[in-house]
Amino acid sequence: MKKITIIIPAYNEEETLEKLYDRLSKVLNEITNYEFEMLFINDGSKDKTKEILKELREKDNRVSYVNFSRNFGKETAMMAGMDYAKGDAVVFIDADLQDPPELIPELIKYWEQGYDDVYAKRRSRKGETFIKKFTSKMYYKILQSLTRVEIQKDTGDFRLLDIRCVNALRKMRESQRCSKSMFSWIGYNKKEVLFDRDPRVAGTTKWNYKKLVDLAIDGITSFTTSPLRISTYLSIPTFLTLFIYFIYVIIKCIVQDVPMQAFQAIILICLFFFGTIILLIGIIGEYLGRIFNETKNRPLYFVDDYNGEKERND
Repeated sequence: MKKITIIIPAYNEEETLEKLYDRLSKVLNEITNYEFEMLFINDGSKDKTKEILKELREKDNRVSYVNFSRNFGKETAMMAGMDYAKGDAVVFIDADLQDPPELIPELIKYWEQGYDDVYAKRRSRKGETFIKKFTSKMYYKILQSLTRVEIQKDTGDFRLLDIRCVNALRKMRESQRCSKSMFSWIGYNKKEVLFDRDPRVAGTTKWNYKKLVDLAIDGITSFTTSPLRISTYLSIPTFLTLFIYFIYVIIKCIVQDVPMQAFQAIILICLFFFGTIILLIGIIGEYLGRIFNETKNRPLYFVDDYNGEKERND
């Protein structure tokens, strides 16, 4: 009998874990032709998440948990989930119940038909502000225009991945990760499933706009070098404009015999070029920073314990 691992990253989710377990168990109990593992990745939570996971493990041997030594972030937690998963396929689902567990049987159905990556696409996003929806839409537009890889729009991490996809992602050990882009980059047979995303059942989101901007930058710089070409795209029209401007100044001085206010032109030109230089240095710095982090070759995470047993981290 095939096994499917449900991977649930959790950070300070004491208010939602038992609700998630109840709904998830109800769904899994109705699927009798598969074995299931519910693998929780406790990402250094400060609340009672660890204690609750221990209690769930004691009453249901399908529950497993990994406790990080500190908070490493959701992207790293997802990677750890794939490292520790024992299933022939994995399903990523958020702990806040915005991703409905009731959709899992449909994901499995398409997996049985031969699809390797069955991803849930949001038809609607309840409980999210207009600004968040708008910025998300613009992010996917920009990302798609910069990269040569087709990025699935309005999709999160809620999806089923065959073991082929999991093994491919296990080989990608970069420290600054954007799983949504990685899912697209590895390819394989993909299938879209539409759903309506619910608001959180309890607690507050752990994602603020700063973290979302950081994730967006990681997504763009991890999978395309297009921003580095901005210098080329900017330099051509910039020098063309500068050349035309100086020709205009010379002709005006000759024809009208009127002296120009040189300091005004110098100030504008200096401000323009200083701004351009700062922008380009910032872009190059983003890539250099990523090179610096990757060359350190540090482990992505450290585990405190797995199902209550201390990890040696050899």
